[in-house]
Amino acid sequence: MEQLKQNKEFIVRYFNAISGVPKTRALMDKFATDESLIHHIEFFEAAFPKYELFADEITAEGNRVVLRARFKGTHMGELSGIPPTHKTVEFQFAIGYEIENNKIISHWLIADQMGLMEQLGVLQGEAV
Repeated sequence: MEQLKQNKEFIVRYFNAISGVPKTRALMDKFATDESLIHHIEFFEAAFPKYELFADEITAEGNRVVLRARFKGTHMGELSGIPPTHKTVEFQFAIGYEIENNKIISHWLIADQMGLMEQLGVLQGEAV
């Protein structure tokens, strides 16, 4: 049980460390060896500089931590061909991390991409 608590605390420290600040390679290297995660962070940092992360729920099992969380940022750089809109967006996502030796070694992510595109004004929401 102590390891589960430590893993959760590690991810909270990680979220707090990268939220609302420039996400430099040196900062990311303190927490992760997962290159795909680092590239993902660099991609979103370029489009939403100093974006913020908010952990709403954290669950741990073994060496894995899963979060239900929120992303908040202002669109200041190109995002997959979409020029900066200067709009502030907030959307939910779920992410799972695998941790070894106090480093994130792998991850998976599910995000509300439709909500993001609607907030950027790229897509119109449909009435259900």
